[in-house]
Amino acid sequence: MAYVADLHIHSRFSRACSSQLNIPNLAKWSQFKGIDLMGTGDCLHPLWQTELKSVLKDVGDGTYLYGGTKFILTTEVACIYSEGGSVHRIHILIFLPSLDSTFKLSEVLTKKGINLVSDGRPIMGMSTKALCEIVFSVEPKALIIPAHIWTPWFSLFGSESGYDKFSDCFGDFSDQIYGIETGLSSEPAMNWRVSQLDQKSILSFSDAHSLPRLGREVTIFGGQPSFLDLSKDLKLKNIIGTIEFFPEEGKYHYSGHRNCNVVYSPEELKQKGEVCPVCKKRLTVGVMARVEDLATRTNEQLEIINDSGVIKSKAYPKRAGFRMLVQLEEILAESLNSSVSSQKVKDLYQRLVTTLDPELKILTKTKIELIAMSAGEKIAEGVKRVREGKLTIEPGYDNTYGKVKIFNEEEESKKQEQISLF
Repeated sequence: MAYVADLHIHSRFSRACSSQLNIPNLAKWSQFKGIDLMGTGDCLHPLWQTELKSVLKDVGDGTYLYGGTKFILTTEVACIYSEGGSVHRIHILIFLPSLDSTFKLSEVLTKKGINLVSDGRPIMGMSTKALCEIVFSVEPKALIIPAHIWTPWFSLFGSESGYDKFSDCFGDFSDQIYGIETGLSSEPAMNWRVSQLDQKSILSFSDAHSLPRLGREVTIFGGQPSFLDLSKDLKLKNIIGTIEFFPEEGKYHYSGHRNCNVVYSPEELKQKGEVCPVCKKRLTVGVMARVEDLATRTNEQLEIINDSGVIKSKAYPKRAGFRMLVQLEEILAESLNSSVSSQKVKDLYQRLVTTLDPELKILTKTKIELIAMSAGEKIAEGVKRVREGKLTIEPGYDNTYGKVKIFNEEEESKKQEQISLF
């Protein structure tokens, strides 16, 4: 059996997150998306803990049930500390097997002066090693994953906050960290180039701050949706594949300065340097450039192939493949010449995911003919192009999402000319 998991999300108790992020809505939207196992997010926040205890049913295998959706207890925390003369800001995912574990860990952290009330993503004034020591001493079965490891400001390998070596960050706990999260601005093949990650499971999750963003990245595991199987899957790298953002769409793929309208590819960054030509300050060095810094292999050495939309490495055939997709609401919005927040896009989206198929199936497997019958030829063509990677993306940089275009302006103008003939 295989299951689709999104284990990095947030609740309404995290800053800058939607007030709609409660368990009933998360369960409903997991069905819309086609997600089998959801993270709860924010499981150390006292008010969220109380809510989780009141609405979730303990299944007994480290998962909790609501309305047909399984959950595991998850949180993201921020370790901010000085070490070796540098300030590090590392975001960490923690997965716990029981509500009792969340209560015990919360109690220990609170006694150490950590404020768990102010934000669902609490700040830990301690190193990642110190955090690991506390978490594993409280709950030996806990799982710890470094989050979005390439993001410039808050990650393991980020250009502004990280390390060059995995072992420098986690020390003696390195072998107990079984996976890494790629983040929106990178995909697995970029991580395959870095040999120090060879023994880690390559994971992708949404980091959703609102309901529609759920499932924009997911991991498909090969076992059963239980905490024990998840642990085994991570240790054994029993992963069938991941579904990804196109990394160019991520907010930090390229380097640059948003306010100065300066954007550099890795090649341009090498040629022109890291100083902004406009404001003369250091550019925000993006994910692609940072991968180039730490890479030990080239794409040519990986022998990347596209097998019916699934991207794999011919040189490393045991590595799980991945697909890159654009969210269905974005396809609907462009096809309808509207915005993702418009009511007509929202209405059509909910009709499709409740009467046709869940979103992830529509994007990957539903027959194009059926999509055309349910939503129209242009939307079906949009899904087809996304599956084939036939789109253009203006890469994101310096906290700015990339701009995706599925239909080019020339096509649209020709259609308008044809319409004008009548």
